[in-house]
Amino acid sequence: MQYVWFIWSLIILALWAGIFLYKKQSRKEMLKMSLITMPFGLTEPLFVPEYWMPPSLFDLAEKTGFDIESLIFSFAIGGIGVVLYNLIFKQSLVKVNQTERNQRRHRLHKYILFIPAVVFLFLALFTTLNHIYCGIIALFIGGLSTLYCRPDLKRKIWVGGILFTVLYFIYFGSILPFYPRYVELYWNLDNLTHILVLGIPIEELLFAFTFGMYWSGLYEHLYWHKLISLHKTTHN
Repeated sequence: MQYVWFIWSLIILALWAGIFLYKKQSRKEMLKMSLITMPFGLTEPLFVPEYWMPPSLFDLAEKTGFDIESLIFSFAIGGIGVVLYNLIFKQSLVKVNQTERNQRRHRLHKYILFIPAVVFLFLALFTTLNHIYCGIIALFIGGLSTLYCRPDLKRKIWVGGILFTVLYFIYFGSILPFYPRYVELYWNLDNLTHILVLGIPIEELLFAFTFGMYWSGLYEHLYWHKLISLHKTTHN
């Protein structure tokens, strides 16, 4: 099972590449958000071995807590998470005009962007929660906070969470028929709830949902864009 995590990370990267090639108008968003997300792979020592201990290339996870696979995985989900909703519902992006930017609710724009990091650090430093739960709570609160500034993204945030969870469920489930004991061997289930959904730890699905929530609207929030239907742009 030495190369399962590496193969798994390449599978999600291949999906990223397929979407990148297919959805030409979203390449800029995908690449930007993937590059922003990739460094989060360096947080892996927070989760190894507290959350899991996967065999990795050159045994890096075991020796250092870091691994190459986490960087690949983080890069891929960053780009996929930000365009999945637009891909399914045929949405495009336009700039938010200056009049809208000056509305009262946007005064907290910059602060709200940092809420997930602040919440995660607080929980990690001042509670005994497993870091996976710190991350899940931080992403969930980040998604809800985005709604204050950007109520126009309400549908995308909630549906984006569901879509990414479905995708992640299929992705995670794809490896279990070949390696049915993978979770049992490499997840630290004694530190978790022991709740499995068709073999998948519930924590993985909660991460997928909250990540999908927060990340689906992050590009629009960060770079001042809003969604419009492609049918409208074609008609116009």
